[in-house]
Amino acid sequence: MDAANRIAELIAPTLEAMGFQLVRVKLMGTERPVLQIMFERDTGGAPHDGGITVDDCAEVSRAVSAVLDVEDPISGAYRLEVSSPGLDRPLTKPADFERFKGFAAKVELGRPHEGRKRFQGRLGGLAGDAVVLRDETKGDETRLPVAEIASAKLIVTDDLITASLAGRSAAVN
Repeated sequence: MDAANRIAELIAPTLEAMGFQLVRVKLMGTERPVLQIMFERDTGGAPHDGGITVDDCAEVSRAVSAVLDVEDPISGAYRLEVSSPGLDRPLTKPADFERFKGFAAKVELGRPHEGRKRFQGRLGGLAGDAVVLRDETKGDETRLPVAEIASAKLIVTDDLITASLAGRSAAVN
């Protein structure tokens, strides 16, 4: 298990107890590593969290620091960055593709699929072990294997901004 996954396992219960969900843990750099922790309010599956405040970030930073000080999963000095995922949030779990169904996203695969690694379109949710992505310009649909996804994130569009501001749970399809 790599360091980021170990850290995620260590801090997820603390975040959940605080009413938050872990979005992503990323450890970057070698000389003085940066530990990036993204979290959001636990909304029970609704697409938008109503926002994370600076006070939320400070509270999570203190709680996570306490856990990391006890468990000490990173040898040496590192910098901790705690933040919300933002509008162009990374999609890190299969459930995210269903949760943000109807919104625009970029998906990059680890290996080519149908001769390409990069895809963009509206999320159509999950179909078995694949993410459905609709290309509105071509009018077609692609199914991308979840296991092959290297990275994915939402694209900031007017409908995403509107839904975020309104706190709506349904996307424009």
